[in-house]
Amino acid sequence: MTMPTITPEQRSAGLARAAAVRKERSMLTAQVRAGKLTVADVLARAAKGDEIARRLRVTTLLRAVPGWGDKKMAAAMASIGIHESRRVGGLGAHQRAGLIALTSPAGKSAKSAKSAHR
Repeated sequence: MTMPTITPEQRSAGLARAAAVRKERSMLTAQVRAGKLTVADVLARAAKGDEIARRLRVTTLLRAVPGWGDKKMAAAMASIGIHESRRVGGLGAHQRAGLIALTSPAGKSAKSAKSAHR
């Protein structure tokens, strides 16, 4: 299969669009990292049709959450049943609810209270 031929103008326009999308995605994750947005906020934006939020990988979103590293992210995704290549827009209702429960302040306190009783 051969690639379609494109004009230099089409190529530069495509590169500009890709750069703009990457910039918006990095701004979104920076807001999560700064605590201005929560995982629930990003999931709500994706549900409303925000393409930047929908196309964000779940791993990228969780790595941006303050206090979440690779191990915590991998354990959470495995417990909820989310594959590492899944994007936010492709999550099911139970997976979204599970992420919100694990990343919300109420979910953290409930989890710590549960482990304190053990």
